[in-house]
Amino acid sequence: MSLYLDYLQEIEDRKGQDLHPKPIDGGELLAEIIAQIKDADHEHRKDSLNFFIYNTLPGTTSAAVVKAKFLKEIILGESVVAEITPTFAFELLSHMKGGPSVEVLLDIALSDDLSIAEQAAAVLKTQVFLYEADMERLKTAYEAGNKISKEILESYSQAEFFTKLPDIDEKIDVVTYIAGEGDISTDLLSPGNQAHSRADRELHGKCMISPEAQKEIQALQKQHPGKKVMLIAEKGTMGVGSSRMSGVNNVALWAGQQASPYVPFVNFAPVVAGTNGISPIFLTTVGVTGGIGLDLKNWVKKIDANGKPVKDENGDFVLEQAYSVKTGTILTINTKEKKLYNGDKELVDVSDAFNAQKVEFMKAGSSYAIVFGKKLQNFAAETLGVEPKAVYALSKEISHEGQGLTAVEKIFNKNAVGVKSKAALHAGSDVRVQVNIVGSQDTTGLMTSQELESMAATVISPIVDGAYQSGCHTASVWDSKAQANIPKLMQFMNNFGLITARDPKGVYPPMTDVIHKVLNDITVSDWAIIIGGDSHTRMSKGVAFGADSGTVGLALATGEATMPIPESVKVTFKGTLKHHMDFRDVVHSTQAQMLKQFGDNVFQGRVIEVHIGTLLADQAFTFTDWTAEMKAKASICISQDETLIESLEIAKSRIQIMIDKGMENHVQTLHGLIKLADKRIAEIKSGEIPALAPDSNAKYFAEVVVDLDQLDEPMIADPDVNNDDVSKRYTHDVIRPVSFYKSKPVDLGFVGSCMVHKGDMQIIAQMLRNLEKQGKNIEFKAPLVVAPPTYNIVDELKAEGDWDILQKYSGFEFDDTKPKQSARTKYENIMYLERPGCNLCMGNQEKAEPGDTVIATSTRLFQGRVVADTAEKKGESLLGSTPVVVLSTMLGRFPTIEEYKEAVDGIKLTDFAPPLDPMTTAPVEFIPVSNV
Repeated sequence: MSLYLDYLQEIEDRKGQDLHPKPIDGGELLAEIIAQIKDADHEHRKDSLNFFIYNTLPGTTSAAVVKAKFLKEIILGESVVAEITPTFAFELLSHMKGGPSVEVLLDIALSDDLSIAEQAAAVLKTQVFLYEADMERLKTAYEAGNKISKEILESYSQAEFFTKLPDIDEKIDVVTYIAGEGDISTDLLSPGNQAHSRADRELHGKCMISPEAQKEIQALQKQHPGKKVMLIAEKGTMGVGSSRMSGVNNVALWAGQQASPYVPFVNFAPVVAGTNGISPIFLTTVGVTGGIGLDLKNWVKKIDANGKPVKDENGDFVLEQAYSVKTGTILTINTKEKKLYNGDKELVDVSDAFNAQKVEFMKAGSSYAIVFGKKLQNFAAETLGVEPKAVYALSKEISHEGQGLTAVEKIFNKNAVGVKSKAALHAGSDVRVQVNIVGSQDTTGLMTSQELESMAATVISPIVDGAYQSGCHTASVWDSKAQANIPKLMQFMNNFGLITARDPKGVYPPMTDVIHKVLNDITVSDWAIIIGGDSHTRMSKGVAFGADSGTVGLALATGEATMPIPESVKVTFKGTLKHHMDFRDVVHSTQAQMLKQFGDNVFQGRVIEVHIGTLLADQAFTFTDWTAEMKAKASICISQDETLIESLEIAKSRIQIMIDKGMENHVQTLHGLIKLADKRIAEIKSGEIPALAPDSNAKYFAEVVVDLDQLDEPMIADPDVNNDDVSKRYTHDVIRPVSFYKSKPVDLGFVGSCMVHKGDMQIIAQMLRNLEKQGKNIEFKAPLVVAPPTYNIVDELKAEGDWDILQKYSGFEFDDTKPKQSARTKYENIMYLERPGCNLCMGNQEKAEPGDTVIATSTRLFQGRVVADTAEKKGESLLGSTPVVVLSTMLGRFPTIEEYKEAVDGIKLTDFAPPLDPMTTAPVEFIPVSNV
């Protein structure tokens, strides 16, 4: 049976789901379609033409290779298609972005036939996605005296591919649509439980918000032609929790505009807004699509007669509406004045949304078109021996004489490229930086591979120290969806140059380790910059930024990222932590004490510089991981020299385990990381470069001192699902002591996700041993799901004897030779020892039973993520420490403080103790930066 007839059957199947034909990415299918186009009498010729022109994916897909070659045949007159003239063939090539299309255009432009060479050159002058091989061809031709190549290089040196684009509209009319009240997580825009469909943009788009919301958006578009629908988080922040490119893709699909008439379901330029703006991680993603993100400030604090903010009985600020943005309101964004209007009435200044860099993203249609454009312009100017024309907005380079550097300022100065200033740069500077470590996770990885294909990238940048493709988000259930998607992803990423969790060749077994734990291990410098496709990319060494799939793709392809140096908030500790408290309680208390001290969340959009001191990287990660839920931009752990050395030695041993399992690639990435770790350890031991620390005269946005003496009870993060104010549900700001819950029933417990480490597994084992010694009957009155984060932890527990007691009292233990084929829907009152990975935290495979009250160590409070609602009861996912979770499942309810203290008596829950001396260095005048 032909591939084309199979494709027609797939089209019929998709019609049943109200879907259009899936875009073509396979070269063999397109070759068959081309054969039918060449046959003038073929019954499918008309449809084949349509598929070829309008439904073939560009970039470096195998279909794009075949399409580019056929268009070349048409241009050269080797094939004649009445409906595709040579001129139209050039137009189609211009929309294919790069890779095979650029190769064809260069073939023609550098040929001897000037009649078509100039046409090809005209198209090439509009392209930005050129790579080293493409640029080398141009350079070689120029040096050989080729006139056309000189013209192309001159155009590139002037950045005409950017300057000739139309400016953004001065006035953009929008019609409002309130997508939700309170903080809107990206789960609303792209639910985790629909992760399997993200690579199928049209299919995945149908899960945004709800079918009813999609109809309402379409109705607004029909009612207000020519106006963009602006999605709003009323009384909240838009896009918290994750960068999720699929979230922005979905918004663009429903409320943006088509990027190219010849590429289906790829839209750009959406407009999103929030009362408290857009979360930093999501705003980066908006920039990738050339979109607009507005801080509306339409609800403000009520002020009393004395000019002080008014609080309600719960201690929360009372808000007043400054202006209405109810659904259907017509507003105008004036991009020149940088203000939002309702008719002639000015509502709010929106300058932050229209700084010079963001406007460039909007004009170019994406942030990475700007990155590639700058690189191409610099190459052309260097080849011609001229200065590149000043086209792009100058990077902000802010230096304050006499002011020291925070930790993040030091890291950015060390890794900066293209900087003109000779003085050290401070927060607010806009910087290009080299990226050291990149992570791609499995439910966004398929999108990352699509992004890499669309930007015509074929191999990882040589300046990246290491990159990893995980399999953790699809670890718990190896179902048909995972089996269809994940091997294909692993093959692509392995070929691209990443270390992959699954081996396409089958040499080593599947490794479903949680990506953040692996990245934490392969980060072998406290000066590193890490980019990862997940909001919890927050390492306890270096500084890590969660990013969308496009930014991850850009980091993999170029080894660079561009962003402003963030402000920092310094977190230090005082007092003594009581023996019955867990480090997770310190994390929760940091949030609670910060809010009590400042009223507002000073962490939002900033780097949390936490002075951990003696805590090893594994457990310190618990703090940095949690900062995603605090809406922080990133987090940096300041460690003592000896602690950092020990953490690096642990990282080396775990990288060696990966090598021993056969995970090394052909460029010896893992061996290279061990060498880098050895080099860093030597620098610390010699005193040449001590552990990263801020200057003593660094300037912070705020400083938070956490008083450990105030901690006497385990702390719980509560979604507060029944709060009368809907805008205050599912935030991470409600932190309560365990005694608040009295004897509240618990339906399920979960110990797992990236928030736990080996010590958590040891705590469970020790609690079981204690009960054995006390002669107590060990039973679970609620299910307990335990998912270790990594296989090496399981191996170590087995070697040290802790796994034995976990096995003894478990009713289920994972078997990698027979992974689950379907998700569990019912739970027994037993302990489940699950496969390493994200498990319940991700919500795309395993979930609690609807309406359950879950107590978990995981990270997410999102509605419906870990547990769905029922008509009668909202599902609750409360977050706490491992001992609280385990004890709650044994009791079937929350414990009293007395029961809790008895259960953990004699167990060392954490090694954390505040450092006694300030962890700063003497100020220096400046740190040299790269001028490359």
